[in-house]
Amino acid sequence: MQKTWWKESVVYQIYPRSFNDSNGDGIGDINGIINKLDYIKSLGIDVIWLCPVYESPNDDNGYDISNYRAIMKEFGTMTEFDTLLIEIHKRGLKLVMDLVANHTSDEHYWFQEARKSKENPYHDYYIWKSGKNGNPPNNWKAFFGGSVWQYNSNTDEYYMHFFSKKQPDLNWENPKVRQEIYDIIKFWFEKGVDGFRMDVISLISKQLDFPDADTDNYVEVINKYYANGPKIHKYLKEMNATVLSKYDIMTVGEGPGINLENGLQYVDASENELNMIFHFDHMFIDAGPGGKYDTIPIDLVKFKNIFNQWDNKLKNKGWGSIFLGNHDFSRIVSRFGNDSIYRTESAKLLATLLLSLRGTVYIYQGEEIGMTNVAFSSIEDYNDIETLNAYNEGKKQGKNMDDVMKNIHMQSRDNARTPMHWDSGSNASFTSGKPWIKMNPNYTKINVENQLNYEGSILSYYKRMIQFRKENPVLVYGDYECIDLLNQYAYAYRRWDESTEFLIIHNFSDNKLLWETSIKTENYTLVKSNIDKSNQLFELLPWQSKILKKQ
Repeated sequence: MQKTWWKESVVYQIYPRSFNDSNGDGIGDINGIINKLDYIKSLGIDVIWLCPVYESPNDDNGYDISNYRAIMKEFGTMTEFDTLLIEIHKRGLKLVMDLVANHTSDEHYWFQEARKSKENPYHDYYIWKSGKNGNPPNNWKAFFGGSVWQYNSNTDEYYMHFFSKKQPDLNWENPKVRQEIYDIIKFWFEKGVDGFRMDVISLISKQLDFPDADTDNYVEVINKYYANGPKIHKYLKEMNATVLSKYDIMTVGEGPGINLENGLQYVDASENELNMIFHFDHMFIDAGPGGKYDTIPIDLVKFKNIFNQWDNKLKNKGWGSIFLGNHDFSRIVSRFGNDSIYRTESAKLLATLLLSLRGTVYIYQGEEIGMTNVAFSSIEDYNDIETLNAYNEGKKQGKNMDDVMKNIHMQSRDNARTPMHWDSGSNASFTSGKPWIKMNPNYTKINVENQLNYEGSILSYYKRMIQFRKENPVLVYGDYECIDLLNQYAYAYRRWDESTEFLIIHNFSDNKLLWETSIKTENYTLVKSNIDKSNQLFELLPWQSKILKKQ
């Protein structure tokens, strides 16, 4: 297996709006990030992934871009961005930006022109269709609710938007559009940026016959009609040949609809497309038939199986991404752990899991201190467009609004977007002003300052686990085998190479666990645990992780 820096990296994701505000306007900014670079470096991080900081009207918090070559005024200036890049590189870190190439903002110059007339040279930069009997061209639903089609009276047509109506989808069939995107990528690489996380890249190629969907199951609709279109691999190969392959960078594609059947093609080294993808098999594991806001309990056997199957699929030809959370999902300790009585233990267990699996590891801001979901009592306190649409949809359908709010408390993207907790001072010292979104009230207890110099803290444990991974390349490149797959409470696996072997066991439960196995304890010694209590090697306390080394 070819070894390279991006396989060995631990990536820290920053959601800039919520990270650190330097000027008191309540919104995190570029200078705020610069002020915290030493903190990030101290974790043992190698790469920072920065969510969009481009000019945007902020309909979808920066994922609706109106100018790809300018910085959003709320975040700072291009000069400040250049300083950020210099300071990141000065510390031996790298910077990965977000590339949003499926859609623009409707306030982008291209779309402002495109909507004027069918003859406008920019009209063909987007996807237009005539309506059917006064209705939209087909029955497709947008990710944020409603139809994917929006009427434009100037041309008597509908334009397509997979997300908000203020995010019109680009027409990748047009070679001019593709060249525009490649030029944008080159612009940032020439500045010195070290890679791109590519937003919903699996959606850029469309099925041009636009058939009606024959199912209401939204995941099926995405897989069957929206994702992995007929020319997706042609476009990615072209992007790689034109620009990506010319630089020493890393790429990770975000992929709704990317699954075990098609995932390898995106990342197979011989295909020359992307280095890694984010698949979402484990991230929709608690989505019921009605989707994300119709929650079902997480099944650990299914969870393990997803990691097993993906590792098996990618192990010889591709490379994986290991993550449990990001800006689009709930806090990991609230979702996969126990965020009340066993918050510290389960947060450390999840750190152990992340940092002992094969693939590039991604940590989202706040995970390293065990930040939790927030439960705002009023919908007025939520900001996220997806959350607000889910609430309004529930109301329209006459659902029990208490149940709707319960699901929002569990699944809202705003759970991950409440500001970072730096200390127990006013607004956790995220801002000296009024935060753009309310703080999670538990910041007085859960914050960086409280955990900084305490050996038993989640933060200290993350640092130690990152260091442990770096000292043991077997955890990056070594083989992986899951043991006792059908166990409902234990997740156990081996990681090994020619010189080292680890046996790793996690107890995903609130109860003590005696792991029953034919493996002999005398062959192993305990080298790391998230709980400092001595017990038998295969006996685990609630939410305990153990890393055992074979002698």
